[in-house]
Amino acid sequence: MLTQTRRLALYALVVCVLSVAAAVVSFVRGSWLGIVWVLLAGLTSNMTWYYVKRGRAAAARGKSVTG
Repeated sequence: MLTQTRRLALYALVVCVLSVAAAVVSFVRGSWLGIVWVLLAGLTSNMTWYYVKRGRAAAARGKSVTG
């Protein structure tokens, strides 16, 4: 079973991969909307690393992340 932080990290990673794919498709079609997708990919990439590090720190302390 996944902990809450791992699940959030996984969701953020999925959104990151999908936004990169959307950016590639947008740029291939010649749309500048791909810039928004690149920014979203950067944001979700940072969120992924945040939740991974937070989960590791909580596991090292032996505490629950949610409370």
